[in-house]
Amino acid sequence: MQDAGGTPATPAPQVRTLLLTDLCDSVALVEKLGDAAAAELFQQHDRLVLQLQQQWKGRLIDRSDGLLLLFERPINGLAFAIDYLRGLRELGRARGLVLHARAGMHVGEVLTWHNSAEAVQAGAKSLEVEGLAKPLAARLMALARPGQILLSAVAESLTRRAVPELGESGGQLLWKSHGRWRFKGVPTAQEVFEAGVPGFAPLRMPRSSPKARRDLPLWRSPLALVAEAALLLALGVGLWFATRPEPAIAFAERDWVVMGDVANSTGESVFDASIRQAVMLGLEQSRYVNVLSEGKVRESLEMARKPADATLDRSLAVDVAIREGARAVLLPVVTRHGDGYRIAIDLVDPNADSVVRTYHAVATAPDKAAAAVDDVLNQLRKGLGESVAELQKSIPLSRASTGSLRALRSYALAETAMGKRSFEEARNLYQAAVEIDPEFALAYAGLAKLHARIGEMQPAREQLQKALALQSHLPHRERLYLKAWQAELEPGGWPLENWRALARLYPDSFAGLSNTSWYLLQDNRFSEAEPFARAAAVPQDHLRIYPMVQLGQIHIALNQPELALRTLRQAHELEGKGDADDAEVDALVALRRNEQAEQLLARLDNGGDSLQSLMNLRARLLVQADRDDCAAMRATVVSDRTKPTVAYLQIHQQLLYASIDVLCKKDGITRLDAIAKQLSPLLRKTDDPAWRDHNLQMLALIYLAQRQGQGALASRLLRENHDVIEAQRSPVVAKWYRLVQAMAYLQDARADAAIAALQPLLDGSEPVQAHVVLLESHRLSGDAAGASRQRQWLLAHRGQAIAELMAMKVLQPLNVHDVAMAASSVDDLSAP
Repeated sequence: MQDAGGTPATPAPQVRTLLLTDLCDSVALVEKLGDAAAAELFQQHDRLVLQLQQQWKGRLIDRSDGLLLLFERPINGLAFAIDYLRGLRELGRARGLVLHARAGMHVGEVLTWHNSAEAVQAGAKSLEVEGLAKPLAARLMALARPGQILLSAVAESLTRRAVPELGESGGQLLWKSHGRWRFKGVPTAQEVFEAGVPGFAPLRMPRSSPKARRDLPLWRSPLALVAEAALLLALGVGLWFATRPEPAIAFAERDWVVMGDVANSTGESVFDASIRQAVMLGLEQSRYVNVLSEGKVRESLEMARKPADATLDRSLAVDVAIREGARAVLLPVVTRHGDGYRIAIDLVDPNADSVVRTYHAVATAPDKAAAAVDDVLNQLRKGLGESVAELQKSIPLSRASTGSLRALRSYALAETAMGKRSFEEARNLYQAAVEIDPEFALAYAGLAKLHARIGEMQPAREQLQKALALQSHLPHRERLYLKAWQAELEPGGWPLENWRALARLYPDSFAGLSNTSWYLLQDNRFSEAEPFARAAAVPQDHLRIYPMVQLGQIHIALNQPELALRTLRQAHELEGKGDADDAEVDALVALRRNEQAEQLLARLDNGGDSLQSLMNLRARLLVQADRDDCAAMRATVVSDRTKPTVAYLQIHQQLLYASIDVLCKKDGITRLDAIAKQLSPLLRKTDDPAWRDHNLQMLALIYLAQRQGQGALASRLLRENHDVIEAQRSPVVAKWYRLVQAMAYLQDARADAAIAALQPLLDGSEPVQAHVVLLESHRLSGDAAGASRQRQWLLAHRGQAIAELMAMKVLQPLNVHDVAMAASSVDDLSAP
């Protein structure tokens, strides 16, 4: 918003209800349950929050282990809090757990504003909320006991008089004043109230803390006690000032640091890569310190026109830190110390370019270096402000990695080789590491990643099992990462919840964030995917192009094509591939700018890449399908010169052709038979990297056969591949399996059975084609109102029709055609 002069206008304050909650002991909960069970629990927790948010008209502003919500009315905020605590108890009871949250609620003036699209892309929230009301609500929440809802006086006054609106549940509420409290950062004393149901809520006085204390008059305490307390306090304060460590640098939780290369003056090369790797592994265990990734550092150097492989000395590291907004630079130093070695880390303030503190320890021999690095890291993390409790959760480096510097050096060099795609060199180095230390779990994990990267799935699984057998040697973060990879490599696996657990507990794990977004996107859970993609699409992630493209697809699916187009263009500028990309065609079609899309298509260059050629073909057919131009689609298929050499891409190409046969009412039985003969054997080859996708290709083939009227072929393929498809844990496979079964009912003129079969899918993540089948089913059963509802759904989900990923968007032209037919009220959707 701007004023008449064109300058940004200050947003006007608004009175809102703020509710903050915190899930108690969430980290300990994950440790207790294990990753998979905790991920399932968090997923159910998210469903509970979404349901209550919709029920009580709340707006979710932020979340981590807790929630920040805005409400128009205080009574809605209280109702949400009560139902949320009850819902948590039920979730816990089902698992034999006690789940609690604390909540604080205040009503006051806040400033709200929407961030720009650019700021959102950089990691900002879409809506910002600020004002004194926010920290006051946070102080109330922090003061609350587990299971307790605390309210400010103004919130209590406005809420209490509206309690009759809650009906019977409101009549059970008990209100209790806990007196006046003084909160850090709040200038005046505040009266604190509790609302709760007897037997459920604590209804007890909260405990004082450094940030909240009761406002008691002096007459409430004997003078002698006051004097003794004052004396003890003075002595304690004096002792604390005398012994407390000076803060090394102005550092806040989750601030970023840049790790420089090792300055090694010993002449022993074993220290060069190994010490840096040891420091990195140690810091990765911290939930307090974020280390800028190797890839991001190299990208920053390239942008500054420095060699990407330049030694990251103090000068260059400081430059990177200033450019990327990192709070500190860490410079490992190894020197001779008598007969041993002095291992140190210089903590550098990049703004002043000065060493503010040096932490060091002595190793009597190289095989004692890991213990010395542990000592130095403990000093460093304390100096940056990390709590002792968090430090105690870290695993010693000798257990988390290896006590052998030679093994660690081989591992570090292997990781570097992987980054350069020198796979054979990486294989030899990883193998050398496990030969030196047969219990080096991370090296086995490296071998697993290498095999998976080059498509050797069975060897990847074997190496992963070796790593998992030694998982007690791994830091918690690495265990989560490996379990996600395990689910990735399982023939029927679905790793979403494993990646989500990693993303929740380690928000700087871009692999966790980006992969969570990717699997939610595949499952059509676009709104859920958006915050994960946005959190990964930040400058600190050197691979942010991938989540940025995901974000663009999500925006298309949510009918935000202008935002999608901006996002995708930013991603392609970062990638340095010019101004044209097939993903932008999707956004232009969503904007109904088909002429512009065709101009862009004319500039597309596949660079000799068969995958890119297929994506360009898909984009061209999309534009033509949106126009219902069969002559152009047939001409495109006839003139296509793409020659994929990989079976998966060959099948994808033929499925695209088959979808055009459906749209243009051409007999495609010969093509369908040929695809089936090539695809069916591949479903039994679980070592094929595309094995999971072959299942979706088979379901797409069956559906296209049904749309072609080839019911016998579809039934045979369903029967022959039933066991393989049933073994999948992918919800996408499960939805499409149910969809083709419903289509079979429709072909048998059993419209009611088709409708009943599809009802369980209708949770907001169902495929577009489910509504196409429902539309035809309602027409067949003579239900005009039902058919009208399905037509309206299709018209409202044009973005999803374009963005839906099913088997690399193989049915995208069919989706867009069917939506266009619904828009023109044409009864014939090329259905049998």
